[in-house]
Amino acid sequence: MPSSIWWIRRDLRLADNPALDHALLHGAVIPVFILDDHLLSKPAAKRKNFLFEGLQNLDNDLRSRGSRLVLRKGEPLQELNKLIAETGADLVSAEEDYSPYGRKRDDEISRQLPLKLTGGLTIFHPSEVLKKDGNPYTIFTPYKNAWSAFPIINNANPDAPRQIQGYPRIQSLELPAYQKDLNFPAGESEANDRLSRFIHESIFKYANNRDLLACEDTSRLSPYLRFGMLSPHRVIGAARIAIDSAPDLETRKGAQVWLTELIWREFYESILFHFPFVLKMAFKPSLRQIGWANPENSLSAWQEGRTGYPVVDAGMRQLSQIGWMHNRARMITASFLSKDLLLNWQFGEAWFNQQLIDGDPASNNGGWQWAAGTGTDAAPYFRIFNPVTQSKRFDPLGEYIRRWVPELVHVPLEFIHAPWMMPHNEQSKSGCLIGKDYPPPIVEHDRARDRALKAYKDSRYIS
Repeated sequence: MPSSIWWIRRDLRLADNPALDHALLHGAVIPVFILDDHLLSKPAAKRKNFLFEGLQNLDNDLRSRGSRLVLRKGEPLQELNKLIAETGADLVSAEEDYSPYGRKRDDEISRQLPLKLTGGLTIFHPSEVLKKDGNPYTIFTPYKNAWSAFPIINNANPDAPRQIQGYPRIQSLELPAYQKDLNFPAGESEANDRLSRFIHESIFKYANNRDLLACEDTSRLSPYLRFGMLSPHRVIGAARIAIDSAPDLETRKGAQVWLTELIWREFYESILFHFPFVLKMAFKPSLRQIGWANPENSLSAWQEGRTGYPVVDAGMRQLSQIGWMHNRARMITASFLSKDLLLNWQFGEAWFNQQLIDGDPASNNGGWQWAAGTGTDAAPYFRIFNPVTQSKRFDPLGEYIRRWVPELVHVPLEFIHAPWMMPHNEQSKSGCLIGKDYPPPIVEHDRARDRALKAYKDSRYIS
């Protein structure tokens, strides 16, 4: 019987899935996920748990429709060759991957196997949203304006198929053991539930609340978008409906700001597609010669949340404990590493990629280069966040700090953002002795700022 392979990579969903739709046109479908050693050898325990739980839920959804997930392990070309030999499949359908590794892998496979790549990772392919001269955008606002002018056409089936004709007697490996994530349960159903709650409860408050660290009004959908448990078409479609249905200008702004954040994701995917070297170096040539400081003990202090700056430490501990961090905290901690500590932003990029459930090469790299001032549409190199000012502005009551840095739970509000300013008697009363229960600042911000400005200016002069 005619059959095709649906090669699942970053599209762990049945609804609104172009690659699955294309495979279904060819009769029986063999849904396969290949455990690629090149990818799984990287240290990212929380993300792997999320992936494996998502695969389990996808298998459950497939079984309820008369199919099942086939799991293989090894080099993708070899495993796909084996599957074709076993089943006689005459098509391999997969969602296109824009990463350098994915493109190289798929180019090689397409020369030897009947591989059909579809859209689905983004609304528009990176080769579509270009300047009039055919060059890619490297500044976000012009990209957003051009992106917004394109008509959005989605030919994928918005609903999951009711039945999927399976292929009998195919060998499959057992899914690796995993731990369920209580903060981010994996799966398409959970992703859709979260989207629905956000659209009905929080989207209209997003513009006002998105930067408040202790607020729960962000969508927290990034892990689900990372693994395609939710399609970008569904998310952006929901944002557009919210914009059109907003009762007034203020609430409409909330939905518009959220849509803009989703377009940032598309922008960073485009940057990676057109400029894959960003994964190895700064986008700006003038900032490739920065005289970074020696990590010594400061990198581990930052990674472990022991910098002495409460808002930085709260963000880093949130990251290490749940594998996710509020976006404002990502900016604060990234600025602190690259500017206050003057450590190479690539140390931070690598650490985030190791820790984040939603770790994505394009967005992670784009965010880090933005914070470090080295990227395409970056914060100017002379924009250096003051961690105390940021803390007071975005965690005014110290709730975020007290949640993630329990040593400071009894510190009075007037000192919560800069506990080293507490008199000794206040330290004793609050049960937090600086230098014993909580570290003093590892750098003095004003001096660190001057050092960073000099290092960045020197790099520009050298270049």
